[in-house]
Amino acid sequence: MRKFAVSLIALASVMALVPYFSTPSVAQTYPDRPVRVNVGFAAGSASDVVYRIVLEKAATELGKPNIFIFENMPGAGGNNGLASVKRADPDGYTIAATAGGPLAVNKWLFKSIPFDPETDFEPVAMLTSNPIVIAASAKAPFATLPELTAYAKANPDKITYSSVGPGSGQHLAGIQFELLNDVKMRHLPYRITGQLVTDLITGEVPLSFQNIINVLEQARGGQVRLLALAAKSRHPSIPDTPTTAEAGMPAFLSNSWFAVVAPKGTPRPIVDILNKATVAALKDPVTIKKLQDIGAVPVPMTPEEFKAYIAAENVNWKDVIAKSGLPPM
Repeated sequence: MRKFAVSLIALASVMALVPYFSTPSVAQTYPDRPVRVNVGFAAGSASDVVYRIVLEKAATELGKPNIFIFENMPGAGGNNGLASVKRADPDGYTIAATAGGPLAVNKWLFKSIPFDPETDFEPVAMLTSNPIVIAASAKAPFATLPELTAYAKANPDKITYSSVGPGSGQHLAGIQFELLNDVKMRHLPYRITGQLVTDLITGEVPLSFQNIINVLEQARGGQVRLLALAAKSRHPSIPDTPTTAEAGMPAFLSNSWFAVVAPKGTPRPIVDILNKATVAALKDPVTIKKLQDIGAVPVPMTPEEFKAYIAAENVNWKDVIAKSGLPPM
């Protein structure tokens, strides 16, 4: 009996060491087949472009170009994409390219969502912060930020502004603008960015709080006016656009942000591999220039830093949405 007990103890000791022996093999072989990147937004949108720039460079850092296969699943403010990834196997071969809306806002904006952003995913990497630019149709009856504010005050609930969806950084910028100026406007969410821009050009929807890339060419062509950038400093891609402080509204600062998460339970060695490759991509001078050209700012973080950031953003937006008085969607 004593010999049998000793054998069990020995077996238990060996089993306890299995994770330590298996971890190096995971680190050495991952990824050995394509990794599906579920993009929660439409192809060609600002977020989609950022994901592709960063992750394609991350793939070269892994020594495995084209390892990432992108699949767009837009809808419900990014909720559809994250819900799909939550159901995926936590093996590192399905990850989510997502944003601040589904990770920090939608929990407070929707009546219910099919996941908990803080407990159902493994934070992999923050990608970029994207300052919001206030864009107006060239046909709109306002050409500067002060003119917009005065018009909104004089015409309550008559200005319609667009965004890429409820809970997006663009939508939240509109809410912030309303709260800061004690005005009321109408929010119109779009599923397809191209249609949003078309309606902005024609004046069908005269105002949009946008990521720079979505309206950059239209602004250069004179079809859209950039009234102000909701950031502390001007951006090199639109150097002639004043900041909100320069335009007389220093309290209005707003941005959207893009990131990558994995299903809960994804092994930490895999998370670390993805994070290391992504951070290296974000520090690459060529990648930085590509991101700057489309109005994005690289924000490399460790998984722990990113997890803390998600938690802080949830607290912040819970308060903002409560103050806005928006009914749950």
